Amino acid sequence: MRRWLGLVMVLALGACGRVVPQASVPPPTGVTPPPVSAPVTLAANAVLSGVAIGPAVASLALADADARSALSSFIESCPRVLSRDDTSGLTRREDWRVPCDAARAYPVAQARTFFAEHFSPVQIGDGRAFATGYFEPEIAGSRTRRPGFDVPVYAMPADLVRAWPDTVPLSERSGRPPLGRYDESGRFVLYHDRAAIERGALAGKAPVIAWAADPVEFFFLQIQGSGRLRSPEGEVIRIGYAGQNGREYVGIGGVMRERGLLGDGPGKYSGSMQGIMAYIRENPRDGRDLMRLNKSWIFFTELKGDGPLGALGVPVRRENSVAADPAFVPLGAPVWLQLDRPEANGLWIAQDTGGAIKGANRFDTFWGAGEDARRIAGGMSGRGRAYVLLPRASAQRLGAVPR
Repeated sequence: MRRWLGLVMVLALGACGRVVPQASVPPPTGVTPPPVSAPVTLAANAVLSGVAIGPAVASLALADADARSALSSFIESCPRVLSRDDTSGLTRREDWRVPCDAARAYPVAQARTFFAEHFSPVQIGDGRAFATGYFEPEIAGSRTRRPGFDVPVYAMPADLVRAWPDTVPLSERSGRPPLGRYDESGRFVLYHDRAAIERGALAGKAPVIAWAADPVEFFFLQIQGSGRLRSPEGEVIRIGYAGQNGREYVGIGGVMRERGLLGDGPGKYSGSMQGIMAYIRENPRDGRDLMRLNKSWIFFTELKGDGPLGALGVPVRRENSVAADPAFVPLGAPVWLQLDRPEANGLWIAQDTGGAIKGANRFDTFWGAGEDARRIAGGMSGRGRAYVLLPRASAQRLGAVPR
């Protein structure tokens, strides 16, 4: 689901710049939250960041219910984990064979024992974690265009391609070519940006899955990367990320902060999703121009499964799935979070990625659908400590098995 940004309300809205308050509750046992101003340490992958021995699973305050739900999500991830390469440098495909085989036959009631027997927690880098939240929004929509439903939900357009502009010398063409299109003269150019698409650049040229009622709600659904459209008749259309136009992503929360619009004083708006949305609605012309600063546009595909798909290719689950940087966390691996936001504490399974989720110990927790999910994800900003649970074969090879 986080194929582009993945979809993260605090950072995806542009690192809205809110000052993260000190914990209002005592931090979890053994956790020392890092200073708010602590920089994120970046390195090529987890191995280069440094891997240290973590505490034994048995010493973590893992609740039975948490372990059972994590085991269920881990089992869903196993087919993908066993068939893909890990870019973090921490695991090999064969390392996952034993825990995956065991998981399918393990009694659910003994889920805590399963994780204790088959995994070793490790600390990546300094282990200081920062977590935001994302959710699956539900907005009003219709399969057919009708009064009040005028915002097109586009599928992938046929003219969006990857190619090298003529201006890029052959000697400099490395990696993936940029996204764009060929214009009427056959010249490769940048693809239509958000403003052009809203003005009708794709009308009659790209397939339309459905029509949304509210352009503001649809803008935020694009930030999330997936969501639900509910028709007046009660039909639910689940849509997921299919691609992006290749244009620049601009976090409008960061722009609002630079303009002095966010804060606690008179006339200021909160840096949460709700506060940013309130500004846009109360200032429709300026709000439209603000949204158009984000030139990125997301194209969707209709999903038929029982949940939005994460980057791992399996459904993400409420309070089970977390987005992480795959250069530092093997997708499919359990992740233990101890934060100053107790609702996000516990065992998660790394099943997704995000454009703003970069670096060691940077996570985005998934909260499902509904108003409570919207509220929790929109205000989630937690700091503390993280441990990645590696299959014992991986930990032994790295010399990171707890005593």
